[in-house]
Amino acid sequence: MKAETTEYTIGFMPIARTTFDIPLASERMGRVRQSLIQAGFILQGPEGLVTGLEEAAAAVAQLAGKPIDLLLLLQATFADSTMALQMAEKIDAPILLWALPEERTGGRLRLNSFCGVNLGAHALRRAKRFYDYVYASPGEAAALEKIRVLASAGKARRRLREARIGRIGEHPAGFDSCLFNPDKLKIRLGAEIVPCPLEQVFQMAREADPGKVEGLFDRLQAKVDGLHELDGAAVRGTLSAYLALRHLAEENRLDGMGIRCWPQFFTDLKCAACGAMSLLIDEGILCSCEADINGTITQIVLQTLSGGPAFGTDVVSFETDENLAVVWHCGLAPLSMADPAVKPRGTIHSNRLLPLLMEFSLKPGRVTVARLSEAEGEYRLVVGGGEMLRAPLSFSGTAGALRFDRPAREVADQIIGEGLEHHIAITYGDVVPELLALARILGMPVLRL
Repeated sequence: MKAETTEYTIGFMPIARTTFDIPLASERMGRVRQSLIQAGFILQGPEGLVTGLEEAAAAVAQLAGKPIDLLLLLQATFADSTMALQMAEKIDAPILLWALPEERTGGRLRLNSFCGVNLGAHALRRAKRFYDYVYASPGEAAALEKIRVLASAGKARRRLREARIGRIGEHPAGFDSCLFNPDKLKIRLGAEIVPCPLEQVFQMAREADPGKVEGLFDRLQAKVDGLHELDGAAVRGTLSAYLALRHLAEENRLDGMGIRCWPQFFTDLKCAACGAMSLLIDEGILCSCEADINGTITQIVLQTLSGGPAFGTDVVSFETDENLAVVWHCGLAPLSMADPAVKPRGTIHSNRLLPLLMEFSLKPGRVTVARLSEAEGEYRLVVGGGEMLRAPLSFSGTAGALRFDRPAREVADQIIGEGLEHHIAITYGDVVPELLALARILGMPVLRL
């Protein structure tokens, strides 16, 4: 299933008490609403002030069944915490409390918004519900950006709760970094794991329509050089595997897959899985090799936050004198991540000597790296950022020269000292604030790279 667009849906609930200045509260509420709409948010909920429990119940009913990324409780005036709690209990979304500043006039306290937010925050804290807040006038840029970050994180949380991930085969022996707990994933994040035997995929690939395979080969030649120089049967085997995996994903409504790629693809299907996964990732179906389910989940999060593809890679070396890390994988990175200065090539696996793999240097640009880690037995979110540099291809396959925001030596020490998993996920763009917000929403510790 493809990632959703970067539109964010907000449950907008303006709370007030009629003993305060309702005309002023309505005017401020209208300005807040308009600023959110102008910023591109989709608002769901009542258009007027909510001033009592019956109105709150009706407002909650309006949101029933709607995909809410963030519940925004605007404290248009002071009110006690009962309405805020009622909404929080019924709507499963992160909560943002908005308090409005009020000028000192020497006269009546007309809104008393901040004190209302204070009451709500206390009640939510006691109820163990996540919340954040802004204290801002309507339209303030910093407030709107904070809302965007939280809504983006809320969208990622919602996608995780709906995610279905195919596990195609078992992870290799000795690759404990690909271990996962399906029950814990379901309880903690909501993701559902759908097992599928490798042999089923192989049989589907063997039965793939030759016409579709040839059509795919012809289209791929426009994007990838060197296909005719490779073993034609093996290349078509990879493309047949792509068609099989894509059909499996569509049939089972999968957001991604963790695929046992070696040695079985080479020994049984006589081709590589890498090229098939590369094509699928560019279509929004996230794939990780070595049946790394937690890696696939990380990719789904990054894709949702960035709006672009994400892929899993190894960190294979550090050049501390140049403050660089080299990231590499056999050849499963999506073609959209290729440096546009050099056309990608089709190639063979460096050890198994069969195609189809994609070979290119990763394009330059800002990147975010992440990993859902279980290195200590409980979940942590590993988060980092850096700059992918334009550089010659470091090793055959897909590779990039990454300058982390921290010194390379510190990153290397962190990876080994913490015993982190050998796969990290990468996406282009800076979504570190969104990842940190997601970790807070999930109550998950963060480890910074």
